[in-house]
Amino acid sequence: MSKLEKTLLNFWEDQMKQSHTSSNYFFRKSPSHYHMMLLVMSAFKLNEKLSVEELKTKLFKTSRPKSALIINEACEKGFFLLEKTSADQRIKNIKPSESFIEEYNQYLNTLKKISY
Repeated sequence: MSKLEKTLLNFWEDQMKQSHTSSNYFFRKSPSHYHMMLLVMSAFKLNEKLSVEELKTKLFKTSRPKSALIINEACEKGFFLLEKTSADQRIKNIKPSESFIEEYNQYLNTLKKISY
């Protein structure tokens, strides 16, 4: 086994050990979970506002009730935060929590390190 293969294997073993508490596990439950994470992180990285309603609309092949359940669960687990807009209190924007941003960046950095 090459050093790269061993590093990759160790990385995935570490991911599986923390799977039930990590966002990594949560966002891999279904394609809809993963797509939601990508949409929220993309908006965050581009410094764009993303409302809950826009997120529900952008999720492909996911019903609005199912989208709402995933959003609520992600918020309950502390991965996403909702904030009301000052212009219209009915509109809630969704953004990643600081702890999720840190976990996401750490995950990306680890993948970058083992891919070189």
